[in-house]
This record gives sequence, C-alpha cells and structure tokens, in this order.
Amino acid sequence: MQAAFLPAISGWQWTRDGLRLFLKQPLVMFTWAMAISLMVMIATVTPPIGPLIFVGLMPVVTLMTLSACRHIAANDRMLLSIWIKPLQKPNVFKKLLIMGALYTGLCMAAGLLAFLPFSSAVGEGIKLAAASQDIGPFISAMRIPLLLFGTLYVVIAAFFWHAPVLVTWHDLRIAQSLFFSAVACWRNKWAFIVYGATWVFVFVSIDLCASLLGTMGLSLELVGMLQIPFNIAAAGVLYCSFYPAYTTVFEINGAPLEFDHRGGTQA
Repeated sequence: MQAAFLPAISGWQWTRDGLRLFLKQPLVMFTWAMAISLMVMIATVTPPIGPLIFVGLMPVVTLMTLSACRHIAANDRMLLSIWIKPLQKPNVFKKLLIMGALYTGLCMAAGLLAFLPFSSAVGEGIKLAAASQDIGPFISAMRIPLLLFGTLYVVIAAFFWHAPVLVTWHDLRIAQSLFFSAVACWRNKWAFIVYGATWVFVFVSIDLCASLLGTMGLSLELVGMLQIPFNIAAAGVLYCSFYPAYTTVFEINGAPLEFDHRGGTQA
C-alpha cells in the first residue's frame, strides 16, 4: 500500500486537527514554539554559521516536534525527558544529521542557482536604492530571484517534509525516506496548497489585526509586544498540524503502513 491520496480539503483539516492537538497541552507546545522562535532569532544574528546550523538541525527539530505530538495525541503528559527520547534510538541522530547536511547543501545550491544569475541586477538595485533612498529598485531586482528560490525550495521541502519520521518510525534508509516523502507530497499537492494558503491567511490576519490596533492609536512597541504571543501560539498550532499531515498520509485507521524496503509499501 502506498501513501494515501487525500482530497484538497485535507489541508484545512490538518490545521483544524493541529489546533485540537495544541489545545490538549497548550503550554507545552507554546513553550516549544517559543524555543524554536528563539533558535531562529539566534540564527539570524549569527550569520553565516547560525543559519547553517539551524537549517542543518531542522530534521532533528521536526522529529522532536512530531514525537511530542504523538505523545500528546495519546494523552501522555509531556515531560522534559521525553523530548530527547526519539534521538536515543540507535543511529537515528546520525541519520538526521546526515539528512540535515544534505538539506543545507541543497538549500545553498538552490540559493546559488536562484541569485547568482541575477547578481548584477541585484547589485544595481542596491546602488539605486541607496542613492535614491527608495527601496523600490531593490525589491524589483529581488522579485525574480526570490520567486525562483521559492519554487526550488518547495521542491526541496517536499523531499524532506516526512523524511525524518520515515527514517525513525519506519526504519527506512535516507534515500528511501526522501523518495517516499516526495511521492506523498506530490500525491497530496492540492491538500498542501490549501494547507499553505490556510497558514498564510492565519499569519496575515494576525498582522492585519496588529495594524488595526496601530491605527487605533496604540504605540508600535505595544502592538509588537501584543502580537508576539499570538504569533508564537499560531506557530505552536502550525507545528501540531504536522502530525495529522503525517498520520493521514502514512497511517490507515491509526495503523502505520508497513514499508517494503525493496522500494514499495504494503498493508
């Protein structure tokens, strides 16, 4: 049996189920989302090493997130010691680090392919923006490279979306996990489009509400402080929604699919 083929509405259902999962232990997932946000902040202020380390650790973070969601879905109380348990399985941490290195390398290659051909135009845009004190020329020069990089990144993300869990919970080799993840994402591309659109709507709505508070006379500093917990809570629900996105594709009636390590799946 191969990865399930789900309708487009599943993208919304993943978000809804993620909210239900979050509400089971909201403080746990809020704290985890806050920890990830802190890692992102540290990475952004420590280039280039910080971003490389953060991207390389994404498979580890993904596995820890879905493992926590698995415990919460089973109504188990999340304790601090449980967070690292998935990484204690033999060879798992090593495989995830290899996967993370591959993920980082592919993202860097995508960046080079997307931006290098337009480096002259981007440089000219920076000069014009500095001379005119107008960011418009820079934004215009970055439009095509960013669109190209976004397209390449979506392709890369499809290969790695389910891969950390497939390596750990199904004992697949790295190459097999990447293949099955990509196939699963392609089979459910319309569900993922709805899923992505739902989360864009959520975060844009939070920004619009913050802007509305600003127009009502609140200071920007206060608005920013008020927005932070809502962003973190939304991120916590987002991370929780990864779990139903996995279970609905790779589990049938609550039972995980059994993988044929020669290249297929079976019931």
